Amino acid sequence: MVGSSVSRRRLGAMVGGLAAIGFAGGLAGGAVAQAAELSIGLGAEVTSIDPHFHNLSPNSNIAQHIFDTLVQQDERQRLSPGLAESWRPLEDTTWEFKLRKGVKFHDGSDFTAEDVAFTVKRAPNVPNSPSSYGIYLAPIAETVIVDPYTVRFKTKGPYPLLPTDISNIFIVSHKVGANATTADYDSGKAAIGTGPFKLVENKKGDRIILARNDGYWGTKPAWDKVTLRLLTNDASRVAALLAGDVQMIEVIPTQDMAKIKANKDLTVSSVVGNRIIYLHVDSARDQSPFVTDKAGKPLDKNPLKDVRVRRAISLAINRAAIVERVMEGEALPAGQLLPDGFFGVSKNLKPDPYDTERAKKLLAEAGYPDGFGITIHGPNNRYINDAKIVQAVAQMLARVGIDAKVDTMPSNVFFSRSSKLEFSLMLVGWGSGTGETSSPLKSLLATFDPSKGFGPSNRGRYSNPKMDAILEKALATVDDAAREKLLAEACEVAIGDLGIIPLHYQINSWAMKKGLTYVARTDEYTLAHEVKPAK
Repeated sequence: MVGSSVSRRRLGAMVGGLAAIGFAGGLAGGAVAQAAELSIGLGAEVTSIDPHFHNLSPNSNIAQHIFDTLVQQDERQRLSPGLAESWRPLEDTTWEFKLRKGVKFHDGSDFTAEDVAFTVKRAPNVPNSPSSYGIYLAPIAETVIVDPYTVRFKTKGPYPLLPTDISNIFIVSHKVGANATTADYDSGKAAIGTGPFKLVENKKGDRIILARNDGYWGTKPAWDKVTLRLLTNDASRVAALLAGDVQMIEVIPTQDMAKIKANKDLTVSSVVGNRIIYLHVDSARDQSPFVTDKAGKPLDKNPLKDVRVRRAISLAINRAAIVERVMEGEALPAGQLLPDGFFGVSKNLKPDPYDTERAKKLLAEAGYPDGFGITIHGPNNRYINDAKIVQAVAQMLARVGIDAKVDTMPSNVFFSRSSKLEFSLMLVGWGSGTGETSSPLKSLLATFDPSKGFGPSNRGRYSNPKMDAILEKALATVDDAAREKLLAEACEVAIGDLGIIPLHYQINSWAMKKGLTYVARTDEYTLAHEVKPAK
């Protein structure tokens, strides 16, 4: 794998076992441990409280506090019982889930199978969703309520990943949600779940205030009140931690990592995450909106449709330099969809080398010996150093003759525009909600097909029938070893074709006042109910 010795050390220490690293410490007097209130600085904007509106990690992070799933994931995305106490396949196309009895929604109503059936129907069909949850539910043909605490899912074909996929679906109340809109969830009117906290206030763009659900069926949180402050500016987030305005932050800015680790009053917890940062490429259209000749005139022919051009772009990118200079060592160069240690990863895929001469030759072979012009779009407040990464990529492309302009914007604007296919080349990130490669394969690289739930975030409209066929076979393969081999093969086809251009994997880090502990999570979630006072 390309990278410095720092990155290789991180790979060995962190990726191999996916073990979270905690730098533990105590607080004299235990002042933090006695606190009933907790304030956390979050690093990304939340676009909705509706748990089915936008399949986006910051939104799912908030939903984890208010709502529950049938199947839960731990810090390494291993499955455990949630609102379902158990599940089993009755046959190849039928799964049975036994639901937990005695669970109450925040309004005091009982949780039953009716709520599960309503949720499964609602989640893929929320109006105007920028990225649908349908990828997790499309294989379900019918939901059968056997009794108030037994549900059976009949599937269109063998569906071994159903428990994994359904762990991403938050259960909402049928009673409350039947006539509710996304706006009703955002206002709090419909944000009635069974989760460890109740929503008190959603001050969009500023903070989300939660109160402990004392009737929670699971382990009660340590905190009576939690304030989740949306501090998307890196400097402001760190300043709030150092000043004591918040007791914990996520997404430690790379430039502040050394300082924070050296601070005796702080604790850091880190793990290599499930998020790949990549370039999505408009590889489908005959003409692309932000591709021009060197003089700025729109090109009649889209060069990004040619795999040689996509490979040239990949070879022009010095991933090791981005990791070391932009990410300051807090990332790993990427050659596929997930780092080593995750299910479905190929042993044959490595990051493309940095090779400007070969890139220039490929451009010439494709008919662009002098290059062309392009605009790279991206968010400026969603991923670690996202705007800086876009700038770095633009400078690297210039060295092979591709004149790249940069246009970054707030994430809510970016995702709205990118979902309308407005861009030619864009920086995006994807965290695998399932902890294996079927999630990015289905969402990012499968041919766009709403009927199958495929390609909801395929913003480049990449399509490869061979990859689709392998993926569909994998999704219907019950044997784990055989399915893993097929998923790896699908990755090899899609990445070999550069349906997306991988850049790097993020390292997830949290900083907190000593006296608090938090086990770093591969899924990036910052869960207040998992923050513990030191004993």
